[in-house]
Amino acid sequence: MATSHSWQSIQKNVRRRIVDGVWQPGELIPTEEQLAVEFKCARATINRALRGLAEVGLLDRRRKAGTRVTVEPTRYAKLEINIIRLDVERRGEVYRHALIERRRAIPTELIRTRMNLNGDAKLLYIRGLHLADEIPLIYEERWVNLAVSPNLLKADLNKISANEWLVCNTPFTSGDIWFSATNINSKESVLFDTQEGSAAFVIDRTTWQDQQCVTSVRMIHRPGFRMRTELS
Repeated sequence: MATSHSWQSIQKNVRRRIVDGVWQPGELIPTEEQLAVEFKCARATINRALRGLAEVGLLDRRRKAGTRVTVEPTRYAKLEINIIRLDVERRGEVYRHALIERRRAIPTELIRTRMNLNGDAKLLYIRGLHLADEIPLIYEERWVNLAVSPNLLKADLNKISANEWLVCNTPFTSGDIWFSATNINSKESVLFDTQEGSAAFVIDRTTWQDQQCVTSVRMIHRPGFRMRTELS
């Protein structure tokens, strides 16, 4: 019986088709579902393989428009969704996630617009605090679409953060990221044990699985945080 392929072998196969001209520049390639049937593997495996090729500029992936071979390959700044626990542990610090609040709720109009949702369907609303050596690092407010990630309801979010669970269990095809700054309010100053009004770095991120929004999260970093990324 034929066995399924790994994401690495699929990525190598797809790259060869592009380099050999089997798929021409600008051409729409088969969907993830079609490739999953061809390679006898899970769609998540296809997603991981194609995502890597998009990151190096060989594929152009657009929500609702499919995936095409890039007409003029370019190099992109690579920004991944990191697992916060691993970032902390790489620095030799002890990580902990503290769940503050978890409930089903109707999202605000802003969140419904950002996640392209209609009606009053309830989402999973999560507030949590990521700590390094018991020092508050990131305060997170997150909305999760349970239609895409229903099994998150079963997760113990005191043992694993929503950040880590979603990265490991729910593949995404695209996302939107906003960077900004804010002044810590009174509630946040208590969480960070810092002065109200202090400046803080903020990341707002929304991720998608094809046409369905997976999650929208706002992450407020401890005042003094510095961000580092790499070009590849």
